[in-house]
Amino acid sequence: MTKATTTARTKPANSAAFAIFDVPKFEIPAAFHDLAEKSVSQAKENYEKVKTATGEATDLLGDTYATATKGAADYGIKLLDVYRSNANAAFDFASGLLMVKSLSDAVELTTAHARSQFDAVSAQTRELAGLAQKVAVMTAEPIKDGVSKAFKQTV
Repeated sequence: MTKATTTARTKPANSAAFAIFDVPKFEIPAAFHDLAEKSVSQAKENYEKVKTATGEATDLLGDTYATATKGAADYGIKLLDVYRSNANAAFDFASGLLMVKSLSDAVELTTAHARSQFDAVSAQTRELAGLAQKVAVMTAEPIKDGVSKAFKQTV
């Protein structure tokens, strides 16, 4: 082989085309380098803050749902107790009506039952309203505390 064919084989045919893709070598000024480092550092700090806040919000929602669920269960149990009490009173009234001997006894029993049921329903309504208010406050309290804490951290 000749020397010309040997050099043609070792050099790429389009060496000028590859020169276009060479990265020019220049130095980044220190001010830009410092600015980039500060930006990255600040982005990392902000990411950590957001990550922490998200975790706290998730915990807060979990606590809120747990409180609301427990409150709803307590309210449901109280309703069942009210239903049971009212059903027993109705059966007692029906049993008493079967035992009356005169119309005046029936009127007296009916009047007494109506009065006692009015008092019972009034008391039950107060209890249920109080329980509903307690559940609402207990459910809202973690949210209120979490929001206050979040505002204190951001300010």
